[in-house]
Amino acid sequence: MFFKNINVRASALPKLALLFVGTIWIVVASTQNVLAQRSKINFNRDWKFKIGDHKGAEATTFKDQDWEHISLPHSFSMPYFMSKDFYTGYGWYRKTFKTSSDFENKHLFLDFEGAFQDAEIFLNGERVGEHKGGYTGFSIDITDAVKSGDNVLAVRLNNLWNSRLAPRAGEHVFSGGIYRDVYLVVTNPVHVDWYGTYVTTPLATPEKAIVNIQTDVRNDGNEAKSIKLRTDILDPQGHLVSSKTTKEVVAKGSSKTFSQNLKAFSSPQLWSPEKPVLYKAVQTLVEGGKTTDVYETTFGVRSLKWTADSGFYLNSKHYYLRGANVHQDHAGWGDAVTNTGFYRDVKMMKDAGFNFIRGSHYPHDPSFIEACDELGMLFWSENAFWGIGGFKPEGYWNASAYPTQAEDQQAFEQNVLQQLTEMIKIFRNHPSIIAWSISNEPFFSSKEVIGKMRELLKKQVTLSHKLDPSRPAAIGGAQRPLDENRIDNLGDIAGYNGDGASIPVFQNPGFPTLVSEYSSTTADRPGVFGPQWGDLSKDKGEPLHTWRSGQAIWCGFDHGSIAGETLGKMGIVDYFRIPKQAYYWYRQAYTGATPPKPHQSGIAAGLKLVADRTVVESINGTEDVQLLVSVLDEQGNILNNTPSVKFSVVSGPGEFPTGRSILFEKNSDIRIMDGQAAIEFRSYFAGKTVIVASSPGIKSDTLELTFKGNIPYSVSQKYTEKPYIRFERAKPTTELVKFGPNNPAFSSSVQQGSSAGLGVDANPDTYWQASENDPAPEFILDTEKNIAVKSIKLLFPSNAGQLYRIETSKDRKNWQLLTESKPTTDKEAYYSFDGKKSGRFIRICFRETVHAKIAELEVTGIVSNK
Repeated sequence: MFFKNINVRASALPKLALLFVGTIWIVVASTQNVLAQRSKINFNRDWKFKIGDHKGAEATTFKDQDWEHISLPHSFSMPYFMSKDFYTGYGWYRKTFKTSSDFENKHLFLDFEGAFQDAEIFLNGERVGEHKGGYTGFSIDITDAVKSGDNVLAVRLNNLWNSRLAPRAGEHVFSGGIYRDVYLVVTNPVHVDWYGTYVTTPLATPEKAIVNIQTDVRNDGNEAKSIKLRTDILDPQGHLVSSKTTKEVVAKGSSKTFSQNLKAFSSPQLWSPEKPVLYKAVQTLVEGGKTTDVYETTFGVRSLKWTADSGFYLNSKHYYLRGANVHQDHAGWGDAVTNTGFYRDVKMMKDAGFNFIRGSHYPHDPSFIEACDELGMLFWSENAFWGIGGFKPEGYWNASAYPTQAEDQQAFEQNVLQQLTEMIKIFRNHPSIIAWSISNEPFFSSKEVIGKMRELLKKQVTLSHKLDPSRPAAIGGAQRPLDENRIDNLGDIAGYNGDGASIPVFQNPGFPTLVSEYSSTTADRPGVFGPQWGDLSKDKGEPLHTWRSGQAIWCGFDHGSIAGETLGKMGIVDYFRIPKQAYYWYRQAYTGATPPKPHQSGIAAGLKLVADRTVVESINGTEDVQLLVSVLDEQGNILNNTPSVKFSVVSGPGEFPTGRSILFEKNSDIRIMDGQAAIEFRSYFAGKTVIVASSPGIKSDTLELTFKGNIPYSVSQKYTEKPYIRFERAKPTTELVKFGPNNPAFSSSVQQGSSAGLGVDANPDTYWQASENDPAPEFILDTEKNIAVKSIKLLFPSNAGQLYRIETSKDRKNWQLLTESKPTTDKEAYYSFDGKKSGRFIRICFRETVHAKIAELEVTGIVSNK
């Protein structure tokens, strides 16, 4: 149920401790002879929440009767459906639980898997801890503040942009909330510390394996202790394959690292994408003849190698990384996703034949990485240090990646290094992780701090090597700058986004590389059945370069974006987790699976409602159900008709993100498209649930779900309806944003040494030039956002008299004219516009090859939501 690492029969225990969590008493063993060494109790149920900042809400006597009853995971923004705007500010969470006096000799910790982004934790009115950073977990020791009887836990949380916290910029959304799982961990004073094991396999061959393990043992007792640590390595079938016992003295109030090099064992089962077998290290701490802790660590036996000339190897086998970038949010629930929701995400990418996921652009939920381990998906784990084009020096996740204000810089660097440390400590035992990425496009920093940005990257690389020498440190989004400040060579691996795939200086640079983002194609479902090679179009996505380790499409799933739908709808699967046609193309190309027939128009006769599972084993917020409805004709074929469809709970427990019902409509944020709609459904109570899908004039369909657990649903249980209202800021932005420097750029051709990137590198002394035999030279800037174009400034390397036209496009297919040049010998040209024409791409089409040169291109515009 709620426990981990406990294997004791209750009948053998003469003394019991009681813990009251929400509506259930939990029995925890506690005796002198048979100790409950460790318990990990899910703490997701039965919280109260209220948006805003509420003075005194940490007090035990604070009146919270009118607060909303919620359970975790939870987001400030729920229900959320891809709005570019979202609430920023404070929110408070409160929870009451009871303990007995038997916990007086125990140590209690609250383990948060993630809370965005500035958290203060109070217990019984006392401030017990804080954490700054929205994507990494943290542990709070509440031993001294907890008491026998009623305890009141309160969390004050804000998601305000903070110049000293990473990230300072990004293109997804930054909703606040305790949006990942929370656990109460109960231990003895002598115990393995938080994520205190580090397992490596320095030898991993089909013939033999060696496991080394470092274990941080904590002694919170009042005197030094002589501790014996026994480590048993169990194979996937539970058989003991190696064991070692070590004895050390641990001073009071301190931790000590036990280092154990275990005896080699033969014929290991190696972890791989084809056979993701997992081993387990079971560790027992003994003090004074008594067992004080039992701690388990799951890991994989495998070796990895990145090479500059032939790419990536796992267990000495070459793999070309065919990957996808993945953000974390889901339709309706936003960032507050269940563990099974993440499992479905990984499985969808695995089923399509991808073998690699880039965790863009922050540490992901632990259950996401666990799914990668279990399903055999290679994973690139990334720190939350990144920037975006069109940035301002300061403000609202659209700022210089590195702070421009001197007073912010030290604190910001500390936060970046803190989050990197937490990411590596939490995830270092997962075999699926093959690199630590420390950034994404950090070059989007103000010119005056580029040097400091580079030094911070170096510090992260050094720290990564110290914390985990077994994996390389990667520079993600390293395709700029192109001058002496280049960053791709600062780590062990470089990941190039967009046009970085084709810039000459990044071709076979002498160290391992991959294309960490390609494509960036905006599409609604169903989309086009075909590949989206984007910047790999010349290679047709094939691994033509033996030195390149692989490539990752941007992106796997649609996601909420502060840049609007232009960036948000670039997935090959839509926000509701229904595949677009591009998904089926990749699945066919990579696995040979036959794609489904395209949906045709016809006369709708009925609905078909299905679920990815009908029996749910857990009601603690870690599991849910995905529901999918299809519009059918009389013969049972799926149509592309889009009538309004409503899901309603007829009886039993559970809720949609909007409450007990949800309505899908054409052209709505909660949409039905191409004859299908989907949403995730969860319950915190046990029982049978009946859901009906209905639409006026056609036959309904009904589905029954079973939720297992020991907290039964009662008809007296009240659910709050949560009607969806798109969040909009009081004043739509009309601020001019500048694009050009370091944004992706493409061209029809290049002269040797004159790549397209030189036309937008903020250096007027370098330039792009078309090749002499190009019959129709053109230069394209990708702003990566949809903008109402207000001005364009061109700088040419000479005054030879250019003739050209300037166009804009939203999809790089359909172009509209902005202006045409007149004969001139000026080296600079400036054009202003009324903003009535908008697009993502700006194209300069030259009439004469000899004059097809650009030193700098700068575009200003107003970012649109569309």
